[in-house]
Amino acid sequence: MPAVAATSDSVSTDLARRVAGLLNLYRVLVPAVLVAAVLLAGRGRDTAGHPALFLTTCASYFGIAVGLILLQRLSRTAPLLTPLANGVLDATAIALILYASGGVSSGFGILLVLPVLALTLLAGRREALLIAALATLAVLLPQLLIGLHAPHQADYTTAGVLGAVLFAIALSAWPLAHRIRESEATMRRQEVDLANLAQLSQYIVRHLRESILVVDLDHRIRLINDSAAQMLGAQHARPDAALAEVSPRLMQLLARWREGTGATGIFATDDPTFVGTDGARLIRAHFAALGAASPAPVLVFLEDTSLIAEKVQQSKLAALGRLSASIAHEIRNPIGAMSHAGQLLGESPHLGPEDRRLTEIIRHHAERVSRTIDSVLRLSRREAARAEQLPLSGWGESFAEEFCETMQWSRSRLRLRTPAEEIEIRFDPGQLRQIVWNLCENAFKHAGGENCEQPVELRCGRLNPSGRPYLDVADRGPGVPREHVERIFEPFFSAGRGTGLGLFLARELAQANGATLLYEPRHGGGSVFRLVFADPQRWIRETER
Repeated sequence: MPAVAATSDSVSTDLARRVAGLLNLYRVLVPAVLVAAVLLAGRGRDTAGHPALFLTTCASYFGIAVGLILLQRLSRTAPLLTPLANGVLDATAIALILYASGGVSSGFGILLVLPVLALTLLAGRREALLIAALATLAVLLPQLLIGLHAPHQADYTTAGVLGAVLFAIALSAWPLAHRIRESEATMRRQEVDLANLAQLSQYIVRHLRESILVVDLDHRIRLINDSAAQMLGAQHARPDAALAEVSPRLMQLLARWREGTGATGIFATDDPTFVGTDGARLIRAHFAALGAASPAPVLVFLEDTSLIAEKVQQSKLAALGRLSASIAHEIRNPIGAMSHAGQLLGESPHLGPEDRRLTEIIRHHAERVSRTIDSVLRLSRREAARAEQLPLSGWGESFAEEFCETMQWSRSRLRLRTPAEEIEIRFDPGQLRQIVWNLCENAFKHAGGENCEQPVELRCGRLNPSGRPYLDVADRGPGVPREHVERIFEPFFSAGRGTGLGLFLARELAQANGATLLYEPRHGGGSVFRLVFADPQRWIRETER
């Protein structure tokens, strides 16, 4: 039987198609079995008197069933017959089979039970009774026609009982059919609600400003929003991707969380951050188990620490600004006096070359302190950096010469590595010099002792895959203790004898120029401070598109 369309909206098309498929199979089997039985019995049913009609009806019934099956298979959107139309088809076919076989005495009247029961599941109450009436007529009419020609063969009692049974089946099956239809309709509504809820959840997740992803037990990404994909790499961070391939560092953090701190979600004192795919921001991961199972899928929140640090340090910068403004006058006057005295002393005719060099150092560093004060004041007032277009390799070469000459160190102790192509950056030259000078001084100070012969390296290039320019200051010192990594850029934090402002000011000056200053432990020992610049050529290329 084809998919049967309901006469009311409460009937599910899917239910109709399922019932239709079963009834169509029944329609194919019934005539095939009847014809096979007749052929195996020779002229087994001599009382039928109409063998040609019997075979023709069975063949037509079989052909119609096959046609309806093909229509249902080839076109699932084809219009469906109503339950009443299907009832007419079954009643007509079985009535002709009964007449050709000699009436209800052949026992073929029982073939109407299954169609009546199936169609009752899809029809309304009145339509179900009408289908039962058609089935009863399909039993009585052959008996009437047979009685006109052979009254002794007309078994009206059996026909009447079978008709009553068909009505009883329809009446008893209809409440069950009503419940099935209600359950089907409820299930359909729930499926729609679940689908809408899933779409709503995906929409909310994808458009959240917070970066989240869901990782299953096989450590594959099941759900990820656009913000998290941008952090982890939009080309590779997609559903069903292996987390270890997208971000090995995040995979390590997740594995460590599962093993040791999954119950509390609290990390130990070591570093829980990793560098984003653009190489320019530190990302902190937070994990939460989904469900009570152990182990369970994990919801991962990714936090851009640069945004949080900027908010947290607003108050620190305000305090620093007030402090620097209050002491600027007190510092500038002595520094100015020292610089002036050094200049006058340098003009004395009684000084030798060594003394003149010392006075030059006094004057030079007095000017450095003055420029540092100006930078702190400008930073506290959030003044815009005076950015200029700079060739990174050329700038690095001139800086290395100036640094070694000022510090009176051999040029071989500061090694510069540059790519073949010239890289252009936009940065305030004075602030860039201040940042890199501070990093180089720290590198030489901490790379002393037994490693004093190891050179400090300045390396520049472009990051993959973001293409952003960078400048590394790398040394072979002891490195930063893991418990201090998260605090080295905080103001006034110092593990040694310094003031704790050097790295803080360096990062703030970098951020004022649209750059990021990061720390990474160096492979084989030592430290790498990486200054990741905003790429001016990138914005030019995107504007040209």
